[in-house]
Amino acid sequence: MGDRAWSARRDELNTPEAGKNYGWPVIVHGIDYIGTKIGQGITEKAGMEQPLYYWDPVIAPSGLAFYTGDLFPQWKGSVFVGALRGEMLDRLTLSGKKVVAEEPLLVDLHARIRDVRMGPEGAVYALTDNGKLLKLTPR
Repeated sequence: MGDRAWSARRDELNTPEAGKNYGWPVIVHGIDYIGTKIGQGITEKAGMEQPLYYWDPVIAPSGLAFYTGDLFPQWKGSVFVGALRGEMLDRLTLSGKKVVAEEPLLVDLHARIRDVRMGPEGAVYALTDNGKLLKLTPR
């Protein structure tokens, strides 16, 4: 959060910093979509950074949004990540730069989530692969 960049790609959550090596495809957590190892299948190597969080099995992340609104006070500071292969909206609870909890949302829809955004009113919007726009608000 703040002035740091965050990225969710290759099924990892990172805060990329200039000059650091995040290892792809030398170090990888998880396997390829077809079930085979990626590269040599190693998860650590000297001089390469570990992800802040990773999904195994892979979810094919798509879109990332921080929740800073007031509509869901319990979600303040959460990271939302869309999942194409995972067919969900994943909510990650952070403590500093550490993920302390994961809550898969919208799993009953069995929909590939293409993107996620927070609206100006504090609602969470998710776009499915088939073009359906979902708006999450309190009940």
